Amino acid sequence: MKVVETNIPDVLIIETSVFGDHRGYFTETYNKQNFTEAGITHEFIQDNQSFSAEAGTIRGLHYQLKNAAQTKLVRVISGAIYDVAVDIRKSSPTYGNWVGVILSESNKRQLLIPKGFAHGFCTIVPNTLVQYKVDALYSKENDRGIIWSDKDLNIDWPMSKVILSDKDQVHPSFNNADNDFI
Repeated sequence: MKVVETNIPDVLIIETSVFGDHRGYFTETYNKQNFTEAGITHEFIQDNQSFSAEAGTIRGLHYQLKNAAQTKLVRVISGAIYDVAVDIRKSSPTYGNWVGVILSESNKRQLLIPKGFAHGFCTIVPNTLVQYKVDALYSKENDRGIIWSDKDLNIDWPMSKVILSDKDQVHPSFNNADNDFI
């Protein structure tokens, strides 16, 4: 397993070993011992999966307030996404900065997004299946978001025409979002 640092500390790209032959391939997408040896000690308690039929589907930017915050380990089973993590930790030197990484069925990369980050992704091909682990349960009362198109964040999304849920259309701006991460 290889851990690749991004321009924001703690947001990590995970590349697992892939063994292929004429039949296809095999990879361990998560092995607690390997992750622990790499210094990743989050205790994941739930797996989530989302399917997006259309390219240009944006889900996010989502996070939960501090007392219910989630670390996420995101991967793509089929298709491809542009995955984004935004640092919302107010005392962080990278506060307001973001990382964008392509995760796909073919590159088999994963993105580790720790607590204190808003997360979202845009599908870049149709019929994309995303799976992610979390280390805390969903909490409706702590669920928050930031509008995907925030001009202060200036995220370089790969699509200009996007598909959004009703909820994701009305998130506040980065500067107006409810945020208790110090």
